Formats: sequence, structure tokens, C-alpha cells
Amino acid sequence: MTRDDLVEAARNPLAYIADRWTPTTRIVQRAAMAALVMMVVIVVTGGAVRLTGSGLGCPTWPKCTDDSLTTTREMGLHGIIEFGNRLLTYVLCAAVGWAIIAARSQKPWRRSLTRLGWAQFWLVMGNAVLGGIVVLVGLNPYTVAAHFLLSTALIAVATVMWQRSREGDAPPKPLVGKAVQQLVWVMVVVTGLLIAVGTVVTGAGPHAGDSSDVPRMDVDWEAVTKVHAVLAWVVVSLTFALWFVLKAVDAPRGPLNRSRDLFLILMAQGAIGYVQYFTDLPEVLVGAHMLGSCLVWIATLRVLLALRERPELPVPVPARSGSALSSV
Repeated sequence: MTRDDLVEAARNPLAYIADRWTPTTRIVQRAAMAALVMMVVIVVTGGAVRLTGSGLGCPTWPKCTDDSLTTTREMGLHGIIEFGNRLLTYVLCAAVGWAIIAARSQKPWRRSLTRLGWAQFWLVMGNAVLGGIVVLVGLNPYTVAAHFLLSTALIAVATVMWQRSREGDAPPKPLVGKAVQQLVWVMVVVTGLLIAVGTVVTGAGPHAGDSSDVPRMDVDWEAVTKVHAVLAWVVVSLTFALWFVLKAVDAPRGPLNRSRDLFLILMAQGAIGYVQYFTDLPEVLVGAHMLGSCLVWIATLRVLLALRERPELPVPVPARSGSALSSV
């Protein structure tokens, strides 16, 4: 590598890599999928921090203690769990960075895909700062809820990028009518509301995230739990109705299959929810319910994204020169 190469790499490393490497479409898809999987993983491990009472295992931020960047022996198991979850943020950043590099290096360069990668990066950075604020304010339940909701937004962007990596860049063509699209949008909005109310259930519930005296949301936990359950049944009903409508209009297999997947995930999530409610919220089931929340959100967005198709843009064919035409 020459000095000029080093200067060029330092000036614009993404462009430097893109000039020398062209990933296959499958690599780009796998990179986008890896970022999405890591986001779900870090949500679940964040739930594990809370459910093991390790939320203040590292009592400050960005250091673990006032005198140590990492956990110490005195912090015990709670410190290891909390600091381990912080380290996973770097793994998530690496996965998002890989997705950005792969998207930037693809030929032809798809700017929309690269922008989705960068949107994930800045959301990760914002959520990391918000996570630090959560620790600094002693696990205030409202900041914890905001932390989870920002993770939900991050999963949404990652899901869109993964889907877009499997499509072309031509203008989207709807596969169903406007009425079906409106029904799905209502389902997406209600699902988002369901997840938001779920954070209130958690914020008012018994799992405060630490053994110390952590404040809880001043709401009736039983009442908000019932609201959460009603919203879940509304989403299930909308999904069931959507499947029948898609069958009635002879919709393509894509939307039908995605609505079926969502229905099955909702059934599993509902079963976990009711079991955990009637068994006094065991930690393992609460963690499984958090994983299910991520899967429900992803499956809902996949239904929305399956309502249209985006074929590849036609590759322009260079015009023949006059001399070439005359020689034919």
C-alpha cells in the first residue's frame, strides 16, 4: 500500500473499500440480516439485565464505576451482567458497520440502502446515550420505556433495510388494493400502540431492574395490563381479518404467507403472556415475552412490506457508436 493509498483510505474509507471490493447480493442480504438479529439479541440481553436485578450492576456511565471503566470483583455477578450487555453494543455497532460497508460496496451503489444503514448507526448511538442516562437517573421507568421504544424504532429500520436488500430499486408496485393497504396500516399502528402500552406494564410491574428502591410508574398495573391484553386481541383480530380478505381477493402468496406468520407468532406471544400473568411473572417467561415482542413487530412490518414489490431497475445499454453501426 502506497502513501497515496493510505491518504485516500483515511480521507474516505468507505469509498476506498468500495473501489476494491464488490460483495455479492447474498453477502449484502446477510449483512443486513446480521444487524437485525443483533438488535433483537441486545433487546433480549437488556431484558436479562433487568430481570436479574443487574440494572445498576455498573452504577454509573460511561464508566462502570467512578474509578474503573470495566466491572470490578466487588461488583459481583450483577456487574458482569450489566457490563457484558454494554460490550454487546460494540458487537451491534460492528454488525451495523458491516451492513453499511456491504451496502456501500455493492455495484451499482444503492444509496437508499446505505442511508438505511447509517440511520441504524445513529439510532444505535442515540440509544447508547439514552441507556447511559437510564443508569444515571437510577432506572427511572420512563427513561427505561423510552430506551425500549427507541430499540423498537431501530428494529423497524433494520427490518426495512433487510427487506430492501432483497428487492430492486424500481418504484414500488402495489400487490393489493388501497382498502387492504389501509387495513394493514391500522394494524401497524395498533401494534405500535400495543408495544408502547407494554412498556407501561413493565414500568409499573414488579421487575424494577435492581434490588434497590427503584421508582415505578404511578398507574394501576392490573388496569394497564388489561388494556395491553385488549390491544393484543385487536391485533389478532385484524390479522385474522386480513388473512381472510387476502384469500377473498386472491392475493399473491407473499402477503398471505406473511399474514399467516404474524398470526402464528401472535398466538405464541399471547400464550406466553397469559401464562406469565397467571404464574406471577417468572423471569424466564418475561424474557421470552420480550423476545416475542420483537418478533411480533418484525412480522407486522414484513406484512406491510409484502404488500408491494420492487423489481430491479433495468440496466442501461450503452448506445453503439456511429463507426460500430457502419461496420455491421
